[in-house]
Amino acid sequence: MEIPLRHFEEYIDEPILKRGLSYFKKGFVHEPAEIRPGDYEAVVEGSEEYTVKLSIRNGVITEHSCDCPYDMGAVCKHVAAVIFYLEQEKLGLTQSTKKGSSKKAKASSSKPSKRKTIAQQVDNLLDKVTHDELTLFVREHAAKNAQFRDLLLASFAQYNPDESKALYAKQVKALIKIARGKYGLIDSSGSKYISKEISPMLSLAERYLSQGNHKSAFFICTAIMDELISALLCADDREGILGNTIYAAYNTLSAIASEEPSEDIRKLIIKYCFTSFDKRTFAGWDWHIGLLQLAACILDTEGEVEEIFKRINSIPESDEYEIKEVQKIKYCILLEKKGTEVAQKYLEQNLDNPSFRAQAIQDALDQKDYEKATALANEGIDQSSGYPGLIIDWYDWLLKIAESQNDTERIILYARDLLLESLNPKRDYYQILKEIVPPEEWTGFVETIVQEAMERKPYYGVNFVAAIFVREEWWSRLFELVKTECSLDQLAKYEKLLAQHFPSELADLYAERIIEYVEDRVGRDYYRTACRYIRRMIKLGARDKADEVISQLRQTHYRKKALMEELDNV
Repeated sequence: MEIPLRHFEEYIDEPILKRGLSYFKKGFVHEPAEIRPGDYEAVVEGSEEYTVKLSIRNGVITEHSCDCPYDMGAVCKHVAAVIFYLEQEKLGLTQSTKKGSSKKAKASSSKPSKRKTIAQQVDNLLDKVTHDELTLFVREHAAKNAQFRDLLLASFAQYNPDESKALYAKQVKALIKIARGKYGLIDSSGSKYISKEISPMLSLAERYLSQGNHKSAFFICTAIMDELISALLCADDREGILGNTIYAAYNTLSAIASEEPSEDIRKLIIKYCFTSFDKRTFAGWDWHIGLLQLAACILDTEGEVEEIFKRINSIPESDEYEIKEVQKIKYCILLEKKGTEVAQKYLEQNLDNPSFRAQAIQDALDQKDYEKATALANEGIDQSSGYPGLIIDWYDWLLKIAESQNDTERIILYARDLLLESLNPKRDYYQILKEIVPPEEWTGFVETIVQEAMERKPYYGVNFVAAIFVREEWWSRLFELVKTECSLDQLAKYEKLLAQHFPSELADLYAERIIEYVEDRVGRDYYRTACRYIRRMIKLGARDKADEVISQLRQTHYRKKALMEELDNV
């Protein structure tokens, strides 16, 4: 999540902001070091010491991370504390010295003076240190620190005659071993640890790629992919951290293939792709078919084409998804190796593949064969029973065909149906209708859509109709809809649109909904949410009404200590 520095408080949850500000004021933030221009690293004290990293470009925090275990949101209190430190001068804040701490954060009422970045300090040091001194330092630390030793060996593996995939796999296995818990499982913090420690290896692979050292980059990427896919079997990766790391390795592997590597590397990649597919190393994941796609991009010999076709033909018919994906791969190979006629014949033999049918419809449209295009779309509808998303796709094609023929009646028919039936529309069907329905008929036409949608409200919810009122700028009707149908969250969604027209009424609605919300819920998180909406009332200029809500909540729920504490902070 990118965070503009000038408005960072709008992007971070209020409880996190308060805790971050408290940490800053108590002197828990050590002075951030500028590693390189715009990249900062700071230690924040808490129950333990945690390291925060921030990257700032053009006044925007583009990256932020902390090695604390917090996983309830995008930003933790430690990151917030460092932001407050960096912005203290603009915000008029001061940081006190933490009493009793052996690692006191430097108190300052003004922004720290500009100093050399860590990178500049390192460069200056390397200019002065002798070769013998540096060699001694490296030898001593390689002997004492296994992690440093592994990073050293990996960083200069191209000079190692024994360089292999196993060299890098050993490092990944060691990281996985460290991250495993008592019962051999990897929790979410373990997944974060593995990803963080593998990051330098991925950076190294990218550097090798830029230098044309494809072999070393290949070893690193395939080692990471193979070891992490095994780790996923016993890992909590709900946030997709390990999965994203595999994707990063896969993308670098794809980049190697796209750079026309040497024949030896090309064969290595194809062998890896075929072997992984045969062993089903990545079965159930996108990489399983992705590796076959990767191999297809760098095939050269007739024998390699036959090998990939053999694997494509081996997929059981019961695996419908894989069949459809490999058919697309086979079509591309046939088009490149056998020519348009052979590829087109294969496409027409497999029109049950939605991608092929869509292409066939487009080809018919290009040839202005509207009868064939319509027939193909209608056949798609008939064959897609049980797949509502696909049916919507075929109706969209019928709309495109009608548009190509300037058939107003059918354009209105299909666009209206698609507007009402598409939960995730591919196009702006409302605008299509507005441009073709005669202006004098438009209001009545919209009213019929609104009426039908309201009759089917459980299917649409209020947002569908609200979106129409917004587009037509029917603010009174939007307010009445919000008044009768909307939850607190939905009320907040439309607040900016309605505030200039109904500020007092909105505040009344907030008051009513907040009281109902607290009545049915127990827990500090709920109380914080209620207080957030009370603050919205205040921003609407309804401070008196907000005070009345606070007073009523205090009288009704005086035994809820957590609520009383949160109300104190409003």
